[in-house]
Amino acid sequence: MRVSPRVVAAGAAAVTVAAGLGVRAAGDGAFAKYAGSALYTVLLCALVALCAPRARPVAVAGTALALSWAVELLQLTGVPAGLSAHSTAARLVLGSTFNAPDLFWYAVGAAAAWGVHAGARRLATPSSSAAPRPAASR
Repeated sequence: MRVSPRVVAAGAAAVTVAAGLGVRAAGDGAFAKYAGSALYTVLLCALVALCAPRARPVAVAGTALALSWAVELLQLTGVPAGLSAHSTAARLVLGSTFNAPDLFWYAVGAAAAWGVHAGARRLATPSSSAAPRPAASR
């Protein structure tokens, strides 16, 4: 039975959200903060894969990383802080204050998601060596 890449991406997004909520509920301090940053990018990878299921893992991870960095750098303008003051959704999606170490942890999340995505694609794609060979003619 073959599962649609979109179903897998949606499942990955749900698991990532659950992991993020679990980290926030069970952990605190630097671990929870930076795990949350990495998971933010993992979630973006899942959402990019959901929107573009045929995209290569490196393109998915690169797009998610670029989006993560763009949101973090946007925080330097103060716009996300203003929006976050009025909206919980804006606070969850855009954050409020710039934190330079987040840029590194976003890259960690993108690298982890790339590895899982690339591995899953390899497992889902039949290799050419496993294909049955035609019988030799005599």
